[in-house]
Amino acid sequence: MADEKVITINDRIPKLKEQRRQRANRRLIFFLSFFFLLILLVIYFQSPLSHIKTIEVHGNYYLPKEAIVKNSKLNSGTSIWKIDKEEVSDNIMNLKEIETADISRRFPNTVEIHVVEYQRIAYMYQEGKYYPILSTGAFLDELPPHEMPVDAPILKDWEPGSIAQELAAEITKLSDGLFNRISEIYYTPTEADPLRIIVYMNDGHEVHSTVRNFSEKIAPYPSIVKEIDPSKTGVIHMRMTPYFEEFIVEEEEESEGER
Repeated sequence: MADEKVITINDRIPKLKEQRRQRANRRLIFFLSFFFLLILLVIYFQSPLSHIKTIEVHGNYYLPKEAIVKNSKLNSGTSIWKIDKEEVSDNIMNLKEIETADISRRFPNTVEIHVVEYQRIAYMYQEGKYYPILSTGAFLDELPPHEMPVDAPILKDWEPGSIAQELAAEITKLSDGLFNRISEIYYTPTEADPLRIIVYMNDGHEVHSTVRNFSEKIAPYPSIVKEIDPSKTGVIHMRMTPYFEEFIVEEEEESEGER
């Protein structure tokens, strides 16, 4: 039998001591690191380092950032960890243009506001001014003189009220494709139909319809237009059974002869 090397306890003691020392050092480093981290956190929370320094606004298209920040009632003297996110969200949603508002914090001192605005579904034209109408039916203040409505139909000969709000509710039900084909909507009531409207389309056609259930009545418009000769334009009556009536255009020679 070959000789085996015998390791005595005296040989193992130095290694055991070294292992214990290393474990003790690791524990010491851990506790020291934890202690200094606590100190840093206390300093951070008790100092202006945790106060709001930056407010970022995301998702706004119509409303300027300044209006949203002002309504949030956030200020630079508040710690980002002491803000009531639900309260700030409610403050912002008091703006009738805002549908939702979510608040988040970003270390060390930034507050992020994510908003969703109500869609502008039309612009009411009155005395040379344009007033946005939201999908909720709410009317906003007039557009600044340098802004022109290009993203929604224009309502002419209308007044703010329940009928305009009913039309707004109907417009929100339209598909994007059909919504983008509408240029102007005139309010043209008659004794037979106090809700009568004339809709001018971007392709040159007119649609004669009514406010009540307008979204359902105009829904077949794309398929009806496909059946019309592209060289012809006219009135598409869409109150009951839809039918097309071509515009009557007087010949140039006749108009000259009448002169």
